[in-house]
Amino acid sequence: MRLFPLAAFALLAATPAHAALPVGAKAPDFTTLASQGGKEFHYSLADALKKGPVVLYFYPAAFTPGCTVEAHDFADAVPKYKALGASVIGVSMDPIAKLDRFSVSECRSVFPVAADPDGAVTRAYDAKLPLVSHAARISYVIAPDGHIALAYSAMSPDEHVSRTLAAVEALKTHAAAP
Repeated sequence: MRLFPLAAFALLAATPAHAALPVGAKAPDFTTLASQGGKEFHYSLADALKKGPVVLYFYPAAFTPGCTVEAHDFADAVPKYKALGASVIGVSMDPIAKLDRFSVSECRSVFPVAADPDGAVTRAYDAKLPLVSHAARISYVIAPDGHIALAYSAMSPDEHVSRTLAAVEALKTHAAAP
């Protein structure tokens, strides 16, 4: 019977914007297994922040409709993030084998996705959905000093890229100001 997956999807779709870590909070550091272009590696937030701001986005599950749209949107925007000195990483509670495929097909091999099967990173960022083993859809912009510059939570993928791009642009403008 397929009732439970339908009920879980209904819960995800009906869930309002999820709480997120507040702007100004210190972002929890983490290292986890990630995949880009189907190649696995150990991703370190601390190492990524040495190179510039990080757009860290949590999504419920690879290959679901909203998560596919969001991955395509982020992939299309990667050149803009790079021009601003920022990097992007997606995190889900999916196993790495699934993300190896997702990183190629949906992320178009241009940014990594990290596996968080035990939910430790997801919980540290207050991104775990209640009652199900999925992350909420939350996007963070983390400044190079490790503080959260933006926290945006909405189950619709529509504004995550535009809001994170605006926050990265604001960081760059603020850093360039005398």
